Amino acid sequence: MARKTQPKVAFVLSGGASLGAIQVGMLRALYERGVRPDLIVGTSAGALNGAYIASRPQASATADSLARIWRELRRGQVFPVNPLTGLLGFLGARDHLVPESGLRRLIERHVECQELEDLRIPLHVVAVDVVTGQELRLSHGPVLDAVLASAAIPGVLQPVSWKDRVLMDGGVANNTPISHAVELGAERIYVLPTGHACSLDEPPRGALAMALHAISLLTHRRLIDDIERHRADAHLIVLPPPCPLDIQPVDFAHADELIEIGLLDAREFLDGGGETREPIRMRMHRHSSVPDRLPHAQPAIETKPPTIAP
Repeated sequence: MARKTQPKVAFVLSGGASLGAIQVGMLRALYERGVRPDLIVGTSAGALNGAYIASRPQASATADSLARIWRELRRGQVFPVNPLTGLLGFLGARDHLVPESGLRRLIERHVECQELEDLRIPLHVVAVDVVTGQELRLSHGPVLDAVLASAAIPGVLQPVSWKDRVLMDGGVANNTPISHAVELGAERIYVLPTGHACSLDEPPRGALAMALHAISLLTHRRLIDDIERHRADAHLIVLPPPCPLDIQPVDFAHADELIEIGLLDAREFLDGGGETREPIRMRMHRHSSVPDRLPHAQPAIETKPPTIAP
């Protein structure tokens, strides 16, 4: 009798700037339940988290050490203010407003391998060709450059040279790259979305805050479409992003709260049979019937009605 092989498992980590802290709690919940990936696909903040966990053992201790990094992280470390760079960008002399030095130091300090192919778990990150708009999956080459490219928010961070191309944030084309996990042969895909600030009382203040919020709205809309598009291609397990949520992607002061929300919601979802249900149908906006439970809020989701066999 032939042995039944286990399905190939992928973690797909979306972008979301400071909301990437939510994924740390989700990862902790998955590791607690013995879920381990065969491959990881990430974009932007998801590429950062993916590079960290891909270079370490797939265990709760890894999620805990990543949580400590997020709790100590501040906006100035990721988006350091440099008036000269900002002025030159505004005047058109440069193509970005914020130097990449902070993000570069962060990656260099915490990723243990130099090349993508040397990571313990295969990592694939998504970026976009600035000139052609082509979506690229980076699977070989320097980890530092690949992750910097995937996280290079257009107009904010400097595009990254990669061979004969210039690359920017993969979220422009595919913020939650489920399609790449499918192409790589994954049969069971855990999707770790960051969601968006779905219950703001007023518009974000500042150019950077507004840009990141707008991107998060666009990418969340794409995620909703992609879940529907790939339902039949693999077993999708979409962990619920929190909503109501009033924390903006530029605000790095609430990592502890975001990690806790991600952890509690993921535990509830996984222990409640979420892995065996149809993928959730997420809404773009807060639902009036959803109660506020701070810091732990119910995600604004609805499930697909069950199919009744004849």
